[in-house]
Amino acid sequence: MFHNSSQKKYWIFKSEDELEHMRCKANQKFRNKALESGKSMFLQRHEEDVLFRHYERRLLEFCNAFKPTMPKSVVGTALMYFRRFYLSNSVMEYHPRIIMLTCTYLACKVDEFNVSCTQFVGNLVQETPAGQERVLEQILEYELLLIQQLNFHLVVHNPYRPMEGLLIDLKTRYPTLESPESLRKTADDFLTQAAMTDAGLLFSPSQIALTAILNSASRAGLNMERMRFQTCCFVFSGMKTLLKKYEPPKLEEVNISKQRLERIHAEFASSSNKRKRGYEEDGHVAKEPRLVEEVRQANIILSLTFVCCCCCLFFKQFFLNLDFCFISGMD
Repeated sequence: MFHNSSQKKYWIFKSEDELEHMRCKANQKFRNKALESGKSMFLQRHEEDVLFRHYERRLLEFCNAFKPTMPKSVVGTALMYFRRFYLSNSVMEYHPRIIMLTCTYLACKVDEFNVSCTQFVGNLVQETPAGQERVLEQILEYELLLIQQLNFHLVVHNPYRPMEGLLIDLKTRYPTLESPESLRKTADDFLTQAAMTDAGLLFSPSQIALTAILNSASRAGLNMERMRFQTCCFVFSGMKTLLKKYEPPKLEEVNISKQRLERIHAEFASSSNKRKRGYEEDGHVAKEPRLVEEVRQANIILSLTFVCCCCCLFFKQFFLNLDFCFISGMD
């Protein structure tokens, strides 16, 4: 199925250089927009990367702490949405706080992890009920934007299912291997680390899963040269290089970049006529308060009810007159 999917056709790229070029292009697009508006403050490309990695880790932490327990496929899909979105968008234009939650909420829907919207925002335990309500309004506001920026390609093929298949193959084709299940923990850790890199944009899910198994076997001191020969050494070494290059963002760099990001969003929000309401004061526009929407809907319903009543009275009177005319004619 993967080879016929939109993921294979549109979301697998040739090299890391191509991905970096797309991100630089998104950064430059916002710079041009800022200069046209007379703004001079923006983030450098490496500062954007620091913030992206920071909020990506926050997304993973939110998913891992989610109640009820979130399936791995949902977590993988949410991380992939987040990474795809910022291929063509800048964190300076769309704040990653709300985008990461919107990605997770959409992934729950697409992967059929059945949680209500109230249950979803209820996992934001640091927020008050009013704060959770505001977050929900923003998630619903950004959901369509996210879907559009993903080009409506919502199905994500994760490496977790191929890994299960490979473990079954090990049990049937490598009877000398005592405990294939002992490879699972290390392989799972490898897949989590791979999800925090561009591996999902460069390699197929089966290649990532196979590399995870081989890496786990190597750590356990098992000789699986036959299986390793079946995969391309380029894939194995390329993915290992990706993971080695990944570094978690340093706290001081995150704090400095976050301060600059908040000033940028505040500056652009102040120059806009839109209301400044948002999750953690990020300056994004949310829907009107639910109370206002409910009052507006109630007024519309009352108006429609009034019109319907008037129509009913009109037709009732019309048919009464018609009956009267008919009876009079018979007389």
